[in-house]
Amino acid sequence: MQNRIEPPILLSRLMLFVFTTMLVVLVVMLVAVYNMYPLNRPQVFFLMTAPQDNLTVVLRELVPVDENLDNFKRTFIREYIRARNEIVPNAAEMREKWNNADNGVVYEWSTQDVYNAFTQTNMWNAWMGGVPDFEFSCSVEFDNGAISPRGNDVYSVKFRYFCSDSNRQMDKKDYTIQLKLEMEDNATIKWDERLDNPLGIRVSEYTIESGNGDPLDTGYLASN
Repeated sequence: MQNRIEPPILLSRLMLFVFTTMLVVLVVMLVAVYNMYPLNRPQVFFLMTAPQDNLTVVLRELVPVDENLDNFKRTFIREYIRARNEIVPNAAEMREKWNNADNGVVYEWSTQDVYNAFTQTNMWNAWMGGVPDFEFSCSVEFDNGAISPRGNDVYSVKFRYFCSDSNRQMDKKDYTIQLKLEMEDNATIKWDERLDNPLGIRVSEYTIESGNGDPLDTGYLASN
């Protein structure tokens, strides 16, 4: 009785084992590639493009959650008050945020009437007409509950304002303004503004209710 395997049989079994192993490896590799590149399923991609001044973004439909929209408007109001009133001792930065060019934040966030009134203030003329010959800064502070809605996108805003230079600091003064927002259904915003103001909100009313005038008229310059 033979107890050994003939060479042809041994070779065939060895080839079968090698073929089976290769098949298993191939299946594993195919599964791995399939999971890495799910080309048969929808995927989300973000396409980054170079900004162009001649491009605009048009809002065709906006259905946000009411609470989120209210939070956005409150944040927008705070940033608008700061952009309009805060002063830093840097002429280039001040002129950039206060000018009427595409990079002027107050200009982009205001209607034409509100911006025109802004350009009549003493502080605006001091910075845009000629740099003051002294360095000073002005800050805005908000307390909790500083922004109160009055209906129809009208808000009451309270803030504390004060200025200082290297020699002294003015007393803090409280102001209250009434501010109204507008947002057109088919608002058009510029491409480079999409991150700062994606909803295309504008301030259409800015009325000083208390504080004895605009802080840009009754602040640091008025006391010098």
